[in-house]
Amino acid sequence: MASVEPTPDAPLRVSTLELFFDLVFAFTLTQLSALLDDNRLSAASIAQALLVFGVLWWMYGGYAWLTNTRTPDRTPERLLLLVGMAGFLVVGLAIRNGFGHGRSADSGIILGLGYLVVVCVHGGLYYRVNRNIVRVLPVNLSSAGLVLVAGLTSGVAAYLLWTAALAIQVLSPLVVRVGGRFEIAPAHFAERHGALVIVALGESVAAVGIGAAQHPLDAQIVLAAVLGLAVSAALWWVYFGGADDERAADAMAEAPRARRPALALSAYFYPHIPILLGVVALAAGVKLTISHAQSHLAAPALAIGGGAALFLAGQAAFRQALHLGTPWPRLAAALFALATAALGATVSIAAQLLVLLAGLVGLLSLDRRRTAASRPG
Repeated sequence: MASVEPTPDAPLRVSTLELFFDLVFAFTLTQLSALLDDNRLSAASIAQALLVFGVLWWMYGGYAWLTNTRTPDRTPERLLLLVGMAGFLVVGLAIRNGFGHGRSADSGIILGLGYLVVVCVHGGLYYRVNRNIVRVLPVNLSSAGLVLVAGLTSGVAAYLLWTAALAIQVLSPLVVRVGGRFEIAPAHFAERHGALVIVALGESVAAVGIGAAQHPLDAQIVLAAVLGLAVSAALWWVYFGGADDERAADAMAEAPRARRPALALSAYFYPHIPILLGVVALAAGVKLTISHAQSHLAAPALAIGGGAALFLAGQAAFRQALHLGTPWPRLAAALFALATAALGATVSIAAQLLVLLAGLVGLLSLDRRRTAASRPG
């Protein structure tokens, strides 16, 4: 492997404060799952979840890039990072009524203010370590302004404003070139995103457990909860079992420095969107059917199958971006996972979870055989 000189003050490992930050961000993901659950996976709730997640994921990525540049080991930096965490927490608290519905019409404004805090803290902290952030800060502030204005409206206007806020962010890399202006420490970057996936999976299981605790415990609930855990564990194994996270760090380290920021976008930012949305959708589907594991429920069945399919497709894109192996087995498994929705809708959710689990085990077995066959001797 080509030797790579470390950047000044570049973090070597993910700090405990960063893990704390990820736990708070994962709380917002559980609230997205709750939003879908509350509204029985309606078209409106799905649109809201996609828009909110897209905007929040952009700023999570911004904080990941920030702490990848320098470990927050100074007291002012730590305190400001805690303020940013508070902003994410406020956003999470307001998500379920953030489009002007429900008991609190002010939730949209509160969400917008929380997000503005997230953006301002990020800009201030990043300016201390890399003044090139001034090229990106107008994008972030414009997006935050649109989210805040959306909190003052409702209906179609709110959806349009949120869409504009997301579009500004997604299209900004086409205008603001990141190569040569930002440094990426590969090992830390890979570890940080891997840690988030673990935290998100864990939080989703916890959310399912909390939902199950609200019902009288019986064999049906235990079966659904255990099968949901088993599917989440299989997805964890798909992501981490083949050491893709370590190989990804090596692949980024071997790339020229000027190319690493683009790789960070193509391998981590975009592919992890379906990965995390898949976790959210899977948790929402299991929660919605936790006390109805033998019921024929089309929408939760689609959430479970679609959630697993999103996760697998995102992981395939991640592997493809860093040339870690062929993406086709995971794409085939994604189609299989989506097809299991028909089983959940016509037979039972428990049957769907069992078949989905069997398919994931088959994918892992194939991975194991391919790995063994590629080893010398």
